[in-house]
Amino acid sequence: MSSSEAARRQATFAATLVDEWARAGVAHAVVSPGSRSAPLALALASDRRLQVHVRLDERSAGFLALGIGKATGLPAVVLTTSGTAAVELHPAVVEASYARVPLVVCTADRPPELHGVGAPQSIDQAHLYGRAVRWFFEPGPPDALAASTWRSTASRSVAEALGPPAGPVHLNLAFREPLVADAGPLPPGRSGGEPWHRRRSASGDVSGALDDLIDVVAGRRGLIVAGAGAGDPEAVHELAVALHWPVLADPLSGARLPRSATVAAFDALLRHRPFAERHRPEVVVRIGAPPASRVLSEWLAASEADEVLVDPHRAWLDPARLAAIAVVADPARWCRTVAATAPAPARPAWLQAWSDAEGGAQLAIDAVLGRHPRLTEPGAARAMSAGLARGATLVVSSSMPVRDLEWYAAPRAGLQVLANRGANGIDGVVSTAAGAAIGTGGPTALLVGDLAFLYDVNGLLGLADIELELTIVVVDNGGGGIFSFLPQAELVAPERFELLFATPQGIDIATVAGAYGIGATPIDHAEELRAAVSGAGSGGGVRVLVVTTERRTNTEVHREIHAEVGRALG
Repeated sequence: MSSSEAARRQATFAATLVDEWARAGVAHAVVSPGSRSAPLALALASDRRLQVHVRLDERSAGFLALGIGKATGLPAVVLTTSGTAAVELHPAVVEASYARVPLVVCTADRPPELHGVGAPQSIDQAHLYGRAVRWFFEPGPPDALAASTWRSTASRSVAEALGPPAGPVHLNLAFREPLVADAGPLPPGRSGGEPWHRRRSASGDVSGALDDLIDVVAGRRGLIVAGAGAGDPEAVHELAVALHWPVLADPLSGARLPRSATVAAFDALLRHRPFAERHRPEVVVRIGAPPASRVLSEWLAASEADEVLVDPHRAWLDPARLAAIAVVADPARWCRTVAATAPAPARPAWLQAWSDAEGGAQLAIDAVLGRHPRLTEPGAARAMSAGLARGATLVVSSSMPVRDLEWYAAPRAGLQVLANRGANGIDGVVSTAAGAAIGTGGPTALLVGDLAFLYDVNGLLGLADIELELTIVVVDNGGGGIFSFLPQAELVAPERFELLFATPQGIDIATVAGAYGIGATPIDHAEELRAAVSGAGSGGGVRVLVVTTERRTNTEVHREIHAEVGRALG
């Protein structure tokens, strides 16, 4: 067979994958430039059903695709060339795995004859991401005899990525030179443009999981802890109303709604020892991932309450190993079934006590922040959450921003909150936010610290040249602010603490953003920030807002808030 015939077959193979991905609903592909990946890159760019986003930095590309998956619930394809380029995707693959985000990872590879002989950009890419992927497949160089399997491979990659549980898949695709050719006729697909495979999950009968649970919850003091992945927030609140229990709602859960059962200031409330002692639950229902609050997790561990863990995919989201009952069920279906079955609550005053405390805590937070005319880090989180328009998306970085949002953001509706809390890293945050903005097509904001911003500053590459509604709020406290809250701050000598933990960066954020063609504006007051983010989506494009704070002052503000909440609780 001639090399031109082999190249044509490779092009046909790549075009078949792309056609099948489009049939399965894939709408976005992120490509990092490279030679060995040319057959698939050209096929992606030739199919108008997919939007192709080109990113020079592979790590940024991976997180951009991750952000699209987070925002849409559908996998994006991310493509790299061979060698260390493929390795750069690993952080995004790990986050997608632990956060259960669909992602189709395609790494180009050298053919078998170029492995083990010192060929450039040739490394062992088989099972490169280990057990982080839901499915790994390496079909080898395209073979005419295997043409009948090409559609199945592409379609299965989407089905495996969607789960359950959702997550990344890895296709390692070997291509031989020549790498550029026109595709021939594709293998026939299913009629009507249908994908080759479809996966359907049974809704499941949850009644069998209720027999022993009704006795656990009936007439007892309980609470619901809702975290990321909690499902339908309306169902969570239906259960709360039926049981007369509070909902300790992480913003990532979607359940931090302005409802009578919502408790947003749970971290501050539980720092007040008398309140925490008086309000120990007898039973706890946990839906979704655990919130970031250590105070909450330690209080639950000490409560000796019966814990019920609800997850649809058998994920054991129980770091403290306290769950007495693990229920495998769709959270919304389970909540509604329990709500319809449970007897009337015997202690309505229990919820009222939590509601009264929540109201006092919210007033106390406002009072403290009102005494600080310049923006604080809690104030920035609270102002952003309140100021964004209905229907907007807020992406929040790990470390202190996600905690400040969890601890101090007031209840509200109409806001989607996303974060990379699968592995809790600070890498790829800017790219994730850009991916979320691409995926939703609507106004998106990012709350990020200075170190996380600089860690993924290459995520700004090319953003100035595309239509995107993204507001990036950088809290610049000159280093790693979270370490000021940890024992290292008191136990390590100041100069060593600054060197090893605080890591002051001394870089002007506005100058960095300007180098990427993106304007930056300093923001000093909460009213300014609320006004700035409320206009997100009005044609502002990509912009950076810089909030400058000081680490020591920040710890004092946190303590001041907690003291004020304590006084409000009496």
